[in-house]
Amino acid sequence: MASAKLFLKSGHPPTLLAAFLYFDFSFAVWVLNGAMGPFISDAFKLTAAQTGFMVSVPTLAGAFMRFPLGVLSQYIGRKNAAIVEMSMILAAMCYGYFFVRSFNDVLAMGVLLGIAGASFGVALSLGSGWFPPQYKGLAMGIAGAGNSGTVLATLFAPILATKYGWHQVYGFAGLMMLLPLGVMIFFAKEPPDREHQSFKEHIACLWEKDGWVFNMVYIITFGGFIGLSTFLPSFFYAQFHVTKIQAGQLTTLAAIMGSALRVVGGYVSDRIGGIVTLSVVLLLAIGLLLLTSTAPSLVLTTILFMLCFSSLGMGNGALFQLVPLRWPLTTAVAGSMIGEIGALGGAILPNAMGLSKTYTGSFAVGFVLYSMLAAVVLITLQFAQRKWVGRWVGKGGKPLEMPSVLTTEGATAAGMASA
Repeated sequence: MASAKLFLKSGHPPTLLAAFLYFDFSFAVWVLNGAMGPFISDAFKLTAAQTGFMVSVPTLAGAFMRFPLGVLSQYIGRKNAAIVEMSMILAAMCYGYFFVRSFNDVLAMGVLLGIAGASFGVALSLGSGWFPPQYKGLAMGIAGAGNSGTVLATLFAPILATKYGWHQVYGFAGLMMLLPLGVMIFFAKEPPDREHQSFKEHIACLWEKDGWVFNMVYIITFGGFIGLSTFLPSFFYAQFHVTKIQAGQLTTLAAIMGSALRVVGGYVSDRIGGIVTLSVVLLLAIGLLLLTSTAPSLVLTTILFMLCFSSLGMGNGALFQLVPLRWPLTTAVAGSMIGEIGALGGAILPNAMGLSKTYTGSFAVGFVLYSMLAAVVLITLQFAQRKWVGRWVGKGGKPLEMPSVLTTEGATAAGMASA
């Protein structure tokens, strides 16, 4: 209890709440087409490959929008960037409600849903910006737990689609965005850690080796989370012939674990280090992905997915405990870049699963290939972390006692503010 009070006093809780709600509701909008996958695929008689592509379009679009929004936030402020984005989401939902009627319209709507997926780097940096280094992991984990928006989408979208029709769900989604928009406008405050740098300095992380190692890890942890979240309703519906609502509920069970454990991942990483935490959860994810490839039964497969989502969620929290330590002055930009590449990874899995089913008659090959990719990433992390420890992070991934600020590869500058 005492540590919780210290944490809350060290930052600005209303801004952290606003960042969580912003990310949570944006995430729910981002995965809407995945949550309604069985409805849309039935409406247009889609193949498994077409369904995989359809649910991956918002992921791809959101990935490409993340980095530009992160850069923009450094110039107009993260709070303002969040308000602009949520206003654009409202406009996109109006398009979905009034104009989406064909499969091509659904694909176009997928691009517009990508606007919501751009929220990631801004939300996490906004939420953690008021907190000192020793609490960055927890603050990032709480803001990042907004990926629980997947739960809102997979739980409520199928129910609403069954009762009112799937395209009407876009209208409901637009109405719900008014809540986080209002909280952001009236309660959030721009953090004081914003650094006025040149555009070249802001995007320097694009050319740094460390950034690309982080990207690879996030392709597995977040890419696996968002990829599975969007495809599992269609997977459960096709593999086990459950109802569309049941497919959403089963996906919800897994998504809850991934969202809740993200906070735990950040908390644990603050104490034992993000590198150690990442190594363990990646190893677990590899084993669980291989086990789920056999899809032994509905109950066992659901349990395996819950465990897999748990490890991926903890990995997401662990990675973003490290990001503000590596890029303390440009966390929003670096986080957006990593989030962009990770989200692109999320588009790999649905397409791999759909193609696997279409050409082999089974989803297994898609799971196996992704687990092999995860193994390559784990090995890469082990080699890379040898250069990190003692340079910008402590043993195992803990914060250094006297943290230094890295602005470009190999360059340091002393004197980072503690809050």
